[in-house]
Amino acid sequence: MTVELRVAEGWLTVCELSSLVPGRGVAALLPDGSQAAVFVDRAGRPYAIGNQDPFTGAHVLSRGLVGWSAGRPFVASPLLKQRFDLESGRCLDDEEVAVRTYPVRTAATS
Repeated sequence: MTVELRVAEGWLTVCELSSLVPGRGVAALLPDGSQAAVFVDRAGRPYAIGNQDPFTGAHVLSRGLVGWSAGRPFVASPLLKQRFDLESGRCLDDEEVAVRTYPVRTAATS
């Protein structure tokens, strides 16, 4: 199974699902030069958000700590510890801030 992100050009294969470790992220360089942070939870569900921390400008969210709050998955930035909802991109610590989310799916490898 591969993990694919929806970008302007269509579905982009990022990596094998088996390459992702629950609770740890990976950074993916996208065709437009931006970056996505890709995660998988313990149930095997993948998530993808923008990798740039909007508070610092650093591309580090893929290195953040993954957790759950009120039944929703989030990643905490490794720098200033703001938490971002992995489904909506909304910052849980500042409602005026959000990061981009990407539609993500798994696909059978051929």
